[in-house]
Amino acid sequence: MEQKKFDINSFIGMLLLGGILLYWINTTKPDETTDASTNTEQTVDSTNNTSNTFTENAPVFENDSLKQVAYTNKLGAFAQSAINGSEGTSVIENELVKLIVSNKGGQIIEAEIKNYKTHDSLPLYMVKDKNASFNINFGTTDNRILNTKDLFFEPSLTKNGETTVLSMKLKVSDTQFLEYRYEMKPKNYMVNFAVRSQGLSSVINSSTPINLDWSLDGYAHEKSVKTENTMYSHLYYKTEDDVDYLNAGKSEVLNDVDWISYKQHFFTSILLTDTPFNNTTVTSTDLIKNEEIDTVFTKRYELKTPLELASGELNYNMKWFYGPSDYNLLKTFKDTDLDHTADLGWGIFGFLNRTVFYPVFNFLKGFLSNYGLIIILMTIVVRIIMSPLVYKSYLSSAKMKVIRPELTALNDKYPGKENAMKRQQETMAIQRKAGVSMMSGCIPAILQMPVFFALFKFFPTNLALRQENFLWANDLSSYDMIYQLPIKIPFYGDHVSLFPILASVAIFFYMKMNQSQQANMQPPTQEGMPDMGKMMKYMIYFSPIMMLFFFNNYASSLSLYYFISNLLTIAIMLVIKNYVIDEDKIHAQIEENKKKPEKKKSKFRQKIDDAMKQAQEQQAQQKKGKK
Repeated sequence: MEQKKFDINSFIGMLLLGGILLYWINTTKPDETTDASTNTEQTVDSTNNTSNTFTENAPVFENDSLKQVAYTNKLGAFAQSAINGSEGTSVIENELVKLIVSNKGGQIIEAEIKNYKTHDSLPLYMVKDKNASFNINFGTTDNRILNTKDLFFEPSLTKNGETTVLSMKLKVSDTQFLEYRYEMKPKNYMVNFAVRSQGLSSVINSSTPINLDWSLDGYAHEKSVKTENTMYSHLYYKTEDDVDYLNAGKSEVLNDVDWISYKQHFFTSILLTDTPFNNTTVTSTDLIKNEEIDTVFTKRYELKTPLELASGELNYNMKWFYGPSDYNLLKTFKDTDLDHTADLGWGIFGFLNRTVFYPVFNFLKGFLSNYGLIIILMTIVVRIIMSPLVYKSYLSSAKMKVIRPELTALNDKYPGKENAMKRQQETMAIQRKAGVSMMSGCIPAILQMPVFFALFKFFPTNLALRQENFLWANDLSSYDMIYQLPIKIPFYGDHVSLFPILASVAIFFYMKMNQSQQANMQPPTQEGMPDMGKMMKYMIYFSPIMMLFFFNNYASSLSLYYFISNLLTIAIMLVIKNYVIDEDKIHAQIEENKKKPEKKKSKFRQKIDDAMKQAQEQQAQQKKGKK
């Protein structure tokens, strides 16, 4: 085999090639200035998701002329706002609210409600850490689509008497600009807000839609996140003279919108406009999944509405409200209907809260500082007012008890299903002669129902009760907890509340006492009819258990009210039974009523009797036909 020898010529050739390669690399380095410029232009383009849309990442230029060219290409007439603009914030505040407005977008980036704290004693923010966005999207005459949230506004903070004025201008020139104007007065949650343009009729494309977008992720502020989110956090809106709300997971298109409210139980963010919005899309999205309790946000609220140009310019007078959803406060804003966001209930329930319970509560609040005692006194007032209804119901029960033997005898006199109609006629005749009516016992109970449902709304939404303590409850607007459970019980929770237990016990004894009264109100059980007595026995146990589970996560003020209310009702019933109602006198009065000639039947009563008589005749004919 031939042995390979070292080739000196090949070695020299390799050295020469290596030298030439090194020389080429060093002599063809890219120019640093050119590379920087190229990279900068690429950065601008790479941050754009949409063609001709300026985004938030600002490039850095070493050459002002290149900066001018790049921004002009992206922003057109608004290039100066990016060239001269800079990051920064302005603060406007009074004794009640503090707003921080960013140069970028001219929008509110922090809204703190002073004098209030979260359930864990932290400052209470409605807007913070980019949970909200306010943006106007518009087109320009040179075919660009821009967003105000990406552009820099020039701030100017002044004082006009006691009013703080913050002007944020997105400038084309000193005489051409889009302005956000904030005006804050002392001791007021309402902030005047104007959106105006000047000299932009030749810049803004009137044929391209101009859209206002306002979104907010609502912070969880209260101890019971589930209750706060599911019961009391809603998107409210007013269209013409109608106030309504949007359920989570829904989207709706509205017209003639006067205001939009993003409510979070006791606090709300509201945008009001003097020029109603049309073709407005509102959306509410639940951010809590699978009943998670360790969460930052509850719901996402979104508004998208087109803005109209007037003579080629924008001119909208609006207002911001960041503050408590307090009925007493919101009703002071006349002709706005903002008090509807306090959620006092609809129809008669809201009417009772506005005209009866709030005036009584406010009156008592003027004398007492302990809200637990105010609730107890208010409960006493309500029960005293309702006591005539309790008396009326008990009186009807006593009358039914007296005539019950006669009604029982009818079952023996007219047995069988075939005599059911006859038994009913005779029963009604006995009741009519005795001056007794089944409705006289039902009506008092029915009349008490609106009070029950009205107070069901009143206590959990009353801001005055928030974080007020009484006995072992450290917050009357939320549940009281005496023991933390190691597990979560379905429909009950992971804690034990004492006031619902006390209320459930009181309800049990009330229903136990009321059982005999209700038994008297029921006519004797007829053949083929369900035994109401047995059903009542089940209700005695079912109602307290339902109360215990249902109210364990509700406001302790509500459970306190029902506990005191049932105790007072038991006391009133005992007084009526032992010291007011005399069954012997009632029996004597009934006997006197029987001796009196029967009054002429009303047309309604005559129609009922005729219908029953006709049904009885038909039943008799059917019976003969079968034979």
